[in-house]
Amino acid sequence: MIKVSCIILVGLVAAFMLRRRSAAARHWVLAMAILCAAATPALEFVVPTWHMPARVLQFAQQPRTLQLYTLIRARETADDAAIASGRTTNAPISSRSLSIIWLAGSAVALLILLAGCGRLVLVTSQSRPIRDGIWVELTRTLARDLQIDRPIVLLQSDQPTLCFTWGVRRPAVILPRGADAWSAERKRIVLGHEMAHIARNDWAVQIAAELLRAAYWFNPLVWIARARLRRESEQACDDAVLGLGVHGTEYATHLLDLARTFNVRPHPSLPAPAMARPSSLERRVRAMLNVQVNRTPLPRSACALVVAALLLITLPVASAQGGPATFTGSLVDAVGRVMPNVTLKMVSGAVNPKSGAGNQPAYEVTSDGNGNFSFSGLPAGDYTIQVSKVGFATTQGRVTLGGGQHLEQIVALQIAALMETIRVTEPDPAAPAAPSIPRGPALSKNVTDDSCSQTVVGGCITPPTKTLDVKPIYPAAYVGTGTTATLKFEARIGADGLVKAVQPLSPGQAEFATAAADAIRQWQFTQTRLDGVPVEVSMTVLVTFQAR
Repeated sequence: MIKVSCIILVGLVAAFMLRRRSAAARHWVLAMAILCAAATPALEFVVPTWHMPARVLQFAQQPRTLQLYTLIRARETADDAAIASGRTTNAPISSRSLSIIWLAGSAVALLILLAGCGRLVLVTSQSRPIRDGIWVELTRTLARDLQIDRPIVLLQSDQPTLCFTWGVRRPAVILPRGADAWSAERKRIVLGHEMAHIARNDWAVQIAAELLRAAYWFNPLVWIARARLRRESEQACDDAVLGLGVHGTEYATHLLDLARTFNVRPHPSLPAPAMARPSSLERRVRAMLNVQVNRTPLPRSACALVVAALLLITLPVASAQGGPATFTGSLVDAVGRVMPNVTLKMVSGAVNPKSGAGNQPAYEVTSDGNGNFSFSGLPAGDYTIQVSKVGFATTQGRVTLGGGQHLEQIVALQIAALMETIRVTEPDPAAPAAPSIPRGPALSKNVTDDSCSQTVVGGCITPPTKTLDVKPIYPAAYVGTGTTATLKFEARIGADGLVKAVQPLSPGQAEFATAAADAIRQWQFTQTRLDGVPVEVSMTVLVTFQAR
């Protein structure tokens, strides 16, 4: 809808800026805008696409920031059916309701248009052909003057109030009953007006406008453009008749008499140009009597320029991505094995960790047996993505999706950080110091676990076991001072079970920090294995030094 609205709005603005030009120029601009708008959905599948690139920020995993392996491909989804895989449960009910309402409105509008075309066919079939006489002579003369090279079918209806033209390859002019009694000048005016519609292909353009209105019946810009197109069409044909040498006062007199005759009683609306439509009669008469109105037809070079300008606007608009976005991908663990049955949640906008999502729209899916997930029907905007599984760090990140974009991402969950809490009590100066005692079996660096390595499904964690525990020593300089301290450290346990790095995360006295770090570096563990593969793991250590 946005793309069509943009193109129609450009046409309406251009027509307004050409208000001092001829009605034929304004009609051509509006007609090309309507045709370009109608062609936009088809052009979306032909022209190369462009859009603002999706922006993905680094995913954070709680409680620590861990690495996330990502593979991003921004591409257009040419077939939305391939996205709606049935694995998602995130399509809002309101969107389905709106789709039903739109389809119902379009169906009603199309039925009305088809019924009107059916009446055209019925009236035409019930009318008698005119094969000789003054009408035929006038048709030949006017066809030559208006440069019409198509065969024209002249018909006369039994209805006294119907006068219209329709058709493309063999256009038909339907004259009312009693038209034979008109004066020669009125016959020339009426037939000249109807044949001007033929020369300008107004019926085909009007049908295109009706079809566009049926598809976008909820868009007020389309209704405004359709009404303005019809009005400019009639005035352009009036200008063509005046260009045949008819005086404006005489034309206005005949037009008012015909309007009084044709509008004596209401008749069903027909999808065809009507010469004496009451809604535009006053404006047309004023234009006929105004000698300063520009009635110059639009030259071919100007027509081509208008077409080129609108195409330069339409093609980029059509290639721009629009509509709902999708976010798909695969969920794996750190060694690349799939993670089935894991819940993923997308929340519109940023999420406050303390307050949660609140009333923000949320979409939730579960990865399938192959670890694949798919969010479809997402409005363009910023989203917060959350992934959680027992034993793994909770993943949270933000992503920006453009309209109609398809973002594909491989998300790798990391093993959750270990948590170790130690309490060190100030020693009794009178008691002898107790040495650190190793606990558990001797460290083995080649432990195997075949039960976790025989499947492609990931998520099998063999947690580490501490095999050497060294207690921090309360600093001697603070014994008897009653000093307490609580320190927090981040440590990294390597794939061999040895502590690789210790970093303080909170400020404290240097002596306490050094004592705690020296003890942590001496710890040893069995290997942490993910799917049977030794991996590194993060560990948070909270050390409390307490006075006696």
